[in-house]
Amino acid sequence: MFGLGFTEILLIIVVAIIFLGPDKLPSTMVDVAKFFRNVKRTIGTVKDSIEEEMHVSDIKNEVLSYKNELLNANENLKKSTGISEMKTQITNLNNEISKDDAPSLEKKIVEPQDITFQKKPKVENTDV
Repeated sequence: MFGLGFTEILLIIVVAIIFLGPDKLPSTMVDVAKFFRNVKRTIGTVKDSIEEEMHVSDIKNEVLSYKNELLNANENLKKSTGISEMKTQITNLNNEISKDDAPSLEKKIVEPQDITFQKKPKVENTDV
């Protein structure tokens, strides 16, 4: 409750008994319970009135209808263009090509080149 542990609640009760005394403590507990009940009821009323003013349920229904329309349009588009069929055909074709070309593929051996850090001679421009 409110992130309080057993020891904190016990400490609050002991302090309440010391300050209020055993004769006023029961009536004070009833008043505190009424206060929390009223706060909870007020928060619920405010929440309901805000939802009513903002028409949250109408907005939710409208969003769900748009979502359903988009899903239907997406399925119709997939059916009309045959994207899923094309995808499987491309995958099958790719697998066939890789199987056919596998024996003919060889690693090409590249001969090493000498790397030098010497300056290249300047070539003079004779096009003057």
